[in-house]
Formats: sequence, structure tokens, C-alpha cells
Amino acid sequence: MPTRPSRRTLAATGLIPLLVVGLLTPVEAQVPDMAPAPAGSWQGSLAVGPGIELPLVVHLTPGDDGDWTATLDSPAQGATGIPVASVTWDDGRLRLEIPAIGATYDGRLDAEGRFDGTFSQGGMNLPLLLERTEDPGSLLPRPQHPEPPFPYREDDVRFPNPEAGIQLAGTLTLPEGDGPWPAVVMVTGSGPQDRDETILGHKPFLVIADHLTRAGIAVLRYDDRGVAESEGDFSAGTTLDFAGDAAAAVDFLVEHPEVDPTRIGIVGHSEGGLIAPIVAGERDVAFVVLLAGTGVDGGAVLLQQAEAISRTMGVSDEGVARILDFQRAMQVILRDEEDPDARREALEALLEGMIESMDPQERVEQGIPEGGEDDWVQMQLATGASPWFREFVLLDPQRYLERLDVPVLGLFAELDLQVLPEPNRAAMAEALDRAPTDDVTLMVLPGLNHLFQTAETGAPSEYALIEETFAPLALDTVRDWILERFGG
Repeated sequence: MPTRPSRRTLAATGLIPLLVVGLLTPVEAQVPDMAPAPAGSWQGSLAVGPGIELPLVVHLTPGDDGDWTATLDSPAQGATGIPVASVTWDDGRLRLEIPAIGATYDGRLDAEGRFDGTFSQGGMNLPLLLERTEDPGSLLPRPQHPEPPFPYREDDVRFPNPEAGIQLAGTLTLPEGDGPWPAVVMVTGSGPQDRDETILGHKPFLVIADHLTRAGIAVLRYDDRGVAESEGDFSAGTTLDFAGDAAAAVDFLVEHPEVDPTRIGIVGHSEGGLIAPIVAGERDVAFVVLLAGTGVDGGAVLLQQAEAISRTMGVSDEGVARILDFQRAMQVILRDEEDPDARREALEALLEGMIESMDPQERVEQGIPEGGEDDWVQMQLATGASPWFREFVLLDPQRYLERLDVPVLGLFAELDLQVLPEPNRAAMAEALDRAPTDDVTLMVLPGLNHLFQTAETGAPSEYALIEETFAPLALDTVRDWILERFGG
């Protein structure tokens, strides 16, 4: 769920959204008179979200004629050998152009022999310090990712959302044997996600789909609008727009000859857990499974999340209070200001005022670098002034939960810092007590984080480093709950 630690693409897999990320322009460091040639491997990390580091490795190779070639690896995302189209090396200054992912890097060799510079992509400028390494490492293992051949059929499919005028692309997995089968539509969390909900090299929806399909449940997972093979503009969409896409996926399954239209459910993760009840109120679905779904409005989620992640990152009490005060003031603007231009102006003034009120140490603590204040403000506005953000803050899931008349499974993770388990579980339980449904199972699974990985602290910084993609306990709980009600 937003830190929105889920929004832009590094490779085909994509970065996770941002809540607060500092910007930094290249530092003009003192460079030796004759800068050494940079041949070899260089490693550094991007701060892509609160407490989230994304390691990158650049491999530089000299040519016979003085030219240079390079490739880029993102080990946590399972991406290696990303081509660098242009390498410029000029006595201590390095510039890389990487059109395959729409990115550039501009760095300067400092007195300690490191490249101190800026990685730019999708309108973001992130500081990236590259240090020479003799061991650039390899792809982080993802042992749960299934490998073909599969004991089920896997079809690439396309289906329309007529209201939006777009085609969505996805993968439908069908069990072996004769149907019709029970089926689920999988709905991703916040930020532009592909059909596997790929994040930091993990593919949780691929793992879930494989687990369910082997057990006799058909699964449809699809690329978000504007992502990978799906049409549309993700940046202009809101939660209700994405609910329309999920409804179109349900409509596709209803018409599929190998799917039982009376046994179709929705499995939603994070923001998808908000979307699933919305769709269930509009379509005749049989059940919903909410993975880290919200029970309170988005504004409350953001306040809970900001405090939990900030404290895990070691932010001082004063710093946490400042973050929460800012969040509350921002939400007042979002609630009260109807005009988008006036809303953006008010948010910009709020951000600039916050910066002016801080001393230098407080700015460092909040990730606001000296000289990068304007860029920092614009990056916050990219999300804060978007249609999605305002709708998310104002949207109350209880109005959709309390009208559900189908079985509901809600799973929460004990160590989740993005959708805190207890306040959201309790609020969801209250809403479902008012709902017509008489089949509700809400569980907090021990030792798991927001991605349902077995974790130590739940901090987003652990996501990429954990080999497990989706805990077997969570996989089995979802499978067994569906089969008990709709198997056979």
C-alpha cells in the first residue's frame, strides 16, 4: 500500500511506490589531476522508498578506439545486462544513457575514487554513489518462482474494459482435466504493476497463481492499465478506475467456457484488497480474499504507515511528529480543495513552508538535501497532487465492506508496516459485522511482512533481501479456504 512503498520503472519489473525520497544533484568533488580509467564494475544503491534500498551494478568496458561500453544490473529485480546506449567518460565525469529503461546517470569521480552523482528516471532524480567492486554479486535467489513445464495450461489472454475504451492483457492458468473450474481474478496493490505484481525481483502473483492452479483453481492475473501489454494511462487512473479494470476481468471469466461463473472470486493485495469489495458490490462474484486489505480510509492508513515506517527507520520523535503534522495538513487540503490547480498550489506552499521551518539537520533526517529542495517538492507533488492520491485518501472501504453478501477471507501480516494489521483488522471486522454475509474469516499471520514474506522486522528494506516470495502458510491458507467452500 502506499508509501505509493509502491511508482516508476527501473526495468520491466519496476520500482516500488515512494512516500518520501530525497533528491541530490551531483557533488562537485575534488578530483585527482589525472582521473584513473573507470574500467570494471561499480556498485551502489538507490533509496527508492522509506527504508528501501535498490542495489545497482554498472559494468564499464573500454574499447580499442577509446570508446566505452557498459551494462547495468539490478540484482534484486532479477535484471542483468541492461544495455547502456551511450557512455561518456571525460577526465573524472561519467555519463550513462540507458534508453531501455528511460534513465540516465551523471556522476563525478570524487577524492575517494567513487562516482558521486544522480540517477534520473521518469522525472525522478535520485542520488547514486558508485564504488568500485571486485565482486559485483549475482541475482538474488527467488526459489519459489515456478519453472516450466507446468502441470496446467497457461494462456495469454486479452479482454476489454469497454467503459475505459482499453484492452487489458494477462495470463489465465487452467488446471489439467475437465472444467468448469472455480476461478479467481488477482488484483495488484498500489503503483503500476505487471501481472505478476513484480517487486524487487519477487513475483508474488506468479507464485500464488501456480499454487492455486495446481490445486484445481483457475487464475487470471493481468497487467495494470498502461503497464507492459495493457493499454491505457496508469498515471491518470484512480482506485475506482482500477476497480473498473478488475470488473472487466470478472466479466471475461464469466464468459469463459472452462470457468464456472458461479464460483468466481477476487483475490486483492493491499490496494487490491480495497478494490475487491468495490467490484463485489457491482458484479455477481462468489467470494473475496483480502490480503493486507484496508479497513480504514486512506488518510488513516497513511498516518499509521508514516509513523510505523519512520520509527523503524530511526527517525526521532520530533521528526515523526513533523511528518504526521504534515500528513494531517496535507489531508485537509486534499479534502477541502476541489479545484486541482488550487489544490496543487496549496500543497506546494505547504511543502515549501515545511522545508523553511526546518534546520539543516532536520532536512537531512527527512531526506531533503541541500540544493535539492525544489526537486524534492516537485517529486512529492507528482504523487500528492495526482487524482489517485486524493481519491485514495478520501475513500472509505467500510462503505463497500458493509454491503458484502459473500464469503470473505481477510489475511493480515503481523509485521506489516504499510497496512498495520490490528487497526485495519478491527475496522474490517466492525464493517463486516454490519454486512449481510455470515461467512467471515479474519486472521493475522505471525512473522510476516506486507508482502507476506517471513521477516525479521517487517521493514521495507528487507523485501529485496528475503529469498522467500510468499510464505507457504499464507499460500495454503488461501488455497484451503477457497477449496473448502468452492472446490470439487
